[in-house]
Amino acid sequence: MANPPDTQNVSPFDRIGGLVVLRRISDRFYDLMETETEFAALRAMHAPDLAPMRESLPLFLAGWSGGPRTWWEANPGKCMVSMHAPLGIDRVTAGQWANAMRRAITDIAPGDTVISEALADILERMAMGMAKA
Repeated sequence: MANPPDTQNVSPFDRIGGLVVLRRISDRFYDLMETETEFAALRAMHAPDLAPMRESLPLFLAGWSGGPRTWWEANPGKCMVSMHAPLGIDRVTAGQWANAMRRAITDIAPGDTVISEALADILERMAMGMAKA
């Protein structure tokens, strides 16, 4: 599918489809994590109940991509890297996170390929940046 003609002044949040699409991406991401064995180590790092994460991730992604900053208002002073530091993320689990997120984005928001690929690439770099050697 072709990219929208005028995307220069449109935020990544709007280009990807807003909070509705980010919620669908997040749900697909957690569904993959729960059902695909290739993401088992990643799943094991999370609490048994993913409902709070399913609610939090799309709000984080929304503010991070230029949409409403609800997550930051609810979590003043919190940093994604420092919040994840105690989890012992390594290159394997960071890679699993990045792969599951890339699949979720591709499955849910394939229309604007430029923004979908950019979002997946940036999130992969963020995930890999959290990995301890």
